[in-house]
Amino acid sequence: MCYVRTGPRVLDYTFHTEEHKCKKDALLGRIKHSPDKSWKLIRPRPTKTQYVGPYYICKEVAVGKECLYPGHCTFAYCQEEIDVWTLERKGFISRELLFDPYGPNSNIRLSVPKILQEHRGIFMFLCGVCFDHKPRIISKTNKDHPSYCSHPVTEHVFEDHKCMVHVLKEITVRYSKIRPLILHCQLDLCRHEVRYGCVREDECFYAHSLIELKVWMMQHELGITHQSIVQEAKQFWNTTASLQGVQLSNTQRRFGPPNLKMIFVCGQCWRNGQMSEADKNKKYCSAKARHTWAKDRRVVLVSSHERKKWTTVRALPTKKPIPSQFEICIHVTSGKKCQYFGNCTFAHSVEERDLWTYMKENNIPDMDQLHEQWLQSQKPGWGDETSDNSVRENGKQIHMPTDYAEEVAGNHCWLCGKNCNSEKQWQQHITSEKHKDRVFNSEDDQNCWQYRFPTGTFKVCERFLKDTCTEDDHCKLAHGEQELKEWTERREFLLMKLAKAKKDHLIAPNDNDFGKYSFLLKDIK
Repeated sequence: MCYVRTGPRVLDYTFHTEEHKCKKDALLGRIKHSPDKSWKLIRPRPTKTQYVGPYYICKEVAVGKECLYPGHCTFAYCQEEIDVWTLERKGFISRELLFDPYGPNSNIRLSVPKILQEHRGIFMFLCGVCFDHKPRIISKTNKDHPSYCSHPVTEHVFEDHKCMVHVLKEITVRYSKIRPLILHCQLDLCRHEVRYGCVREDECFYAHSLIELKVWMMQHELGITHQSIVQEAKQFWNTTASLQGVQLSNTQRRFGPPNLKMIFVCGQCWRNGQMSEADKNKKYCSAKARHTWAKDRRVVLVSSHERKKWTTVRALPTKKPIPSQFEICIHVTSGKKCQYFGNCTFAHSVEERDLWTYMKENNIPDMDQLHEQWLQSQKPGWGDETSDNSVRENGKQIHMPTDYAEEVAGNHCWLCGKNCNSEKQWQQHITSEKHKDRVFNSEDDQNCWQYRFPTGTFKVCERFLKDTCTEDDHCKLAHGEQELKEWTERREFLLMKLAKAKKDHLIAPNDNDFGKYSFLLKDIK
């Protein structure tokens, strides 16, 4: 009723502000300080595919045309949608929690399985004293003395100091502390923590992560304890593992798409119509000519159950972003020869499309890695290994509790998700360029700013005001009061991040070399 369609196109809507009994079932957004004041509809984020790259605007909508797949399009219709989807995927906002979750029509019913299905990872107990140490130390129970933590020097009584954490293992390992729910806790996210870190730390009454907020809401509703949450999480993953194990044993475990046979042969022999595999040592092909078995000289052949004919598959297209699904080349489907052979990013056969899809869904970027994994699959017992270790859901690997092996207690950098097992390794890490860049810069900050990165000279350019500045983006001075204001805000924001990193001992005390961020340490008036 607020947001009414005024035309046939996907963006033809108008926002009406007349008071009525609002259902609040549509999410709208608009970019701050933008000349375009119209409110845009933010559709639910597409989750059918496991796409992890940046979101893009639908190419038809971008040029003012009508979307070819309205209702099914997985591309964004506006920049507002891109920004919100990105934040939703990172867990910084949850559209269910944007309105009062405990209002008269509350329908949020959280449980441990529900939280873990959405956020993955596991709940476990760690030593709270070590976790709160600066820098952070990750220590579980001591194997030899289970009543103590595994800190190599100061062993703390584990039961007295344990804290519950949510652990998510992806490219790096991220630990989120879940504090006990107390009377003063506010069921909302702390706006400071999600940007540069809350100075109040555990004294803050607001949730410091979306997962902590959801656990608090669940506890508020069910009265469940941390001990029960950890036990339920273990049961959930054990059940998931056994169910997945049954599914894997029922479907014959094999490498590659289920409808294709796959083989690697010598490219030189194949050009002559001969299929020659590698010899026992994988150095030469098995033909009399003994061609070198190198990655640029072998080709992958696939054969489908329907056609029973060996077909060559070209390398996966390197075009970014990889499409959500591969299509067959229009020239090939019409029975003609492709005009762009060798560079065509469309599949030249059904078999090629199926293998490319399999590689994309299983994160196999090139033929070299496909060959490596194919070789592994030829070894005896490979199927049994995969049933235990590679449990997948929708093509994505799930980490079971057994995957979170006991790690040596050492310093943990929460910025980079890296564990260091010695003081020397820790010093090397916190003085590295990559780590220092993470202190100031994260991709989550990119959408917060409208203007250029500060130059270090916090003054308005007089020539710009007179419309005579010729340096454009190379000018060291601010182009207008709005840019200067944002530069000042950005400097304060970066100083907050630096202060938080120093407080957590993620910066060496005498380290003042921060490259393009060094201007922060100068006394600028």
